[in-house]
Amino acid sequence: MALTVAAAAFAVLAVGEPVAYATLGSGPPAASKPVASTALARGKAYMETRLLFGTERPDGGPMVTDQQFLAFVDEEITPRFPKGLTIQDGRGQWRDSRGMIARERSYEVILLYPATESRVRDSQIERIRNAYENAYAQNSVGRLDERTTADF
Repeated sequence: MALTVAAAAFAVLAVGEPVAYATLGSGPPAASKPVASTALARGKAYMETRLLFGTERPDGGPMVTDQQFLAFVDEEITPRFPKGLTIQDGRGQWRDSRGMIARERSYEVILLYPATESRVRDSQIERIRNAYENAYAQNSVGRLDERTTADF
């Protein structure tokens, strides 16, 4: 019985909207029409790179402070990305080599740059990651890359 009711509800929902438009004779409202084509026409091809920085040191040293991280941004990231970036505070977790879950305060740095600059930016980003790993005895700095469009 419940399956029959669920199937009937799905059928009403699946066809209810087009029937309403046909009854009103107006077609779908402009806000529900696909906007992907206008968004693509408006934006330009960009890359979005997100870097994930932990603050606890695997060697047991003192945590990276806000002041230290902001100094790192000023010295290592801003010179390579002077047009701007975004920094977000976070909390992260990961499984260490012993299988234990480690939790720590973290930072996410978001970099946007034209897709045409990807080859040059890649080496700059890798230098940033290596600099942080070496300066603060980190095992790694996470990196996520995604193609997107942006309009400024």
